[in-house]
Amino acid sequence: MDFDFATPVERRHPEGADWPSQKWHRYGEEVLPLWVADMDFRSPPAVIEALRARVDHGVYGYGLVPESLRRALCDWSAEHYDWAIEPNWQLWLPGVVPALHLASLALTEPGDGVLTVTPIYPPFLQVAERTGRLPQQAAMRPPEASGDGWRLDLDALEAAITPETRLLLWCQPHNPTGRVWRAEELDGLAELVERHDLIVVSDELHCDLLLDEGARHRPLAAAYPELAARILTLWAPSKTFNLAGLTAACAVIPDAGLRRRFAAMAKGLQPDGNVLGLVAAEAAYRHGDPWRQALLETLRGHRARLVERVAGWPGVRMAPPASTYLAWLDLREAPALQDAGVSPQRVLLERAEVALSDGAAFGWPGFVRLNFGTTATQLEAALARLDEVLRA
Repeated sequence: MDFDFATPVERRHPEGADWPSQKWHRYGEEVLPLWVADMDFRSPPAVIEALRARVDHGVYGYGLVPESLRRALCDWSAEHYDWAIEPNWQLWLPGVVPALHLASLALTEPGDGVLTVTPIYPPFLQVAERTGRLPQQAAMRPPEASGDGWRLDLDALEAAITPETRLLLWCQPHNPTGRVWRAEELDGLAELVERHDLIVVSDELHCDLLLDEGARHRPLAAAYPELAARILTLWAPSKTFNLAGLTAACAVIPDAGLRRRFAAMAKGLQPDGNVLGLVAAEAAYRHGDPWRQALLETLRGHRARLVERVAGWPGVRMAPPASTYLAWLDLREAPALQDAGVSPQRVLLERAEVALSDGAAFGWPGFVRLNFGTTATQLEAALARLDEVLRA
């Protein structure tokens, strides 16, 4: 089946509708948005058809998570990750960000340390403070030369662990660098987790978007079954199938004790399942893989185009992402931005009229995150604008 990833979809002014989009309405109409992790592609036809059928029913009362959805996720996990999970391990939630906060509340005490590795998706950095815990961070090792990738600094991670550390917020594949962790990095992480008696929340939201040919995701809990009793795995169809606005995610928790504590804390702090989100999730996991494969081909082409353009921007460095549709750019030595006196993100917003995500929110000022999950036409228009500033 052919899927259309080339035709731009009008998101700022849909004909006859007023549907404000965070991505397209945060900035003025002159700005091209490549910031929030929200693609500009229509979701898989199978998802749209399933939603249309559910909407036509006309009653949208409180729903339950259907067993067919639980089984669909079990089947997806077995087929794509070689991990046999059970239906009762699944706790469906309105999103991964609420799950991070719930985990901190449910599995730690006030004053306990919540550790994460930077740069990192901004909500990770807010969990500890918002839940009355101790924020702890360890920095990754940046690329040392052109062509190198980011690395997990196990020495820095160990140095950041204190007797108060209880919870590790982990991201696999990594947002924003696009890293797919190597076995030796994960081996070292697993040893630290066990030796320091940590609980791990593993955000694997981008795991179905591995860009290198033949790459296959292995969940942390599957790769280290001896640690499965201390790992909560977070999945969602939101990034892969562009369903973020339907608020459906899942915490997969093999350990019954952790699962009970997490579920108890969730009561009253989050709404019941979004009936449309659950329908979309099942359709995506059941019928969305051909669309996903076509999406990956499109994203590989966009990544190649971006790598070529970045090579022509003096002082700008980027390790090509091995996953996601997000690129992490180091602009600290870009001559065109040296005398600006403000963040590179702000300079590019003002001079190029392209909106990117500010690296300071990820814990690393001087960087930006660029979302290339858009049509080739829209990506080229944004890159042409960036050329005018960054080549100057």
